[in-house]
Amino acid sequence: MIEIFGVPLVALTGQIMLGIVNGAFYAVLSLGLAIIFGIVKVVNFAHGAFFMMGAFLSFLLLDTLGIGYWGAIFIAPLVVGLLGIVAERLLLRRIYGLDPIYGLLLTFGMVLVVEGGFTVAFGSSGQIYTAPDQLRGAVNLGFMFMPIYRLFVIGAAVAICVATWLVIERTSMGAKLRAATERPQLTQAFGINVPLLMTLTYGAGVALAALAGVLAAPIQNVSPSMGSELVVIVFAIVVIGGLGSVSGAAITGLLLGVVEGLTKVFYSEASTIIVFLIMAIVLLVRPAGLFGREEG
Repeated sequence: MIEIFGVPLVALTGQIMLGIVNGAFYAVLSLGLAIIFGIVKVVNFAHGAFFMMGAFLSFLLLDTLGIGYWGAIFIAPLVVGLLGIVAERLLLRRIYGLDPIYGLLLTFGMVLVVEGGFTVAFGSSGQIYTAPDQLRGAVNLGFMFMPIYRLFVIGAAVAICVATWLVIERTSMGAKLRAATERPQLTQAFGINVPLLMTLTYGAGVALAALAGVLAAPIQNVSPSMGSELVVIVFAIVVIGGLGSVSGAAITGLLLGVVEGLTKVFYSEASTIIVFLIMAIVLLVRPAGLFGREEG
């Protein structure tokens, strides 16, 4: 049996694949968070709550209306994105231009209300949501049997990240968003509705979080606290990649999922802190993040 540093190659490659799956969730969640911070300039602590809402909505669509996974993957992000737009118009817009701590406190309050409401309605034990029939089973990769659904999650996450990057970097809408971020008053002077752009951006960012929630529902236990367990790690990933960097968030999310998986193999005790250790090192060496732009 082939071993690397005393670890069987089969176990090592298997853990790498599982790390890629976790990294896929990190990438999509970090992507939405980076978009919101980069354009709306809000530290959206409620991102995990929107992730949870996406997962719960997919469960409720099946349980109450009989709408399965393929319907939920389109409906849930749309509904949650609309809720995000309402939240931005009624709440977040009132704190634009203030110290970022106000946005953090407001979105943290939103988390408490949303998670508390779902806990009262559905309890804290969680719900089970199964993968669609077409994505059940496993394939033999030679070194492990990989569930088909997890392979689907990896492919979907990569497609989502690439599509989002293309929209922001290669379309006229993306150009307007970047202009509104860097020169909002000048962009407004050219007749572009900057407040509307910010509203739609926040809605799109939370829709990405909800989409990640739908992808996670068949893998994780659908519970009110499932978002809180991820959001702190996702914030660390966004900081490492560079605040506001879309490509940095996606790439860093995938890479750190693998790093976290490898850490579980070689030194499992450090697997829960490795992301934060890397964040501390990156901030010391490059405060703007790996893909962020240095000021000045």
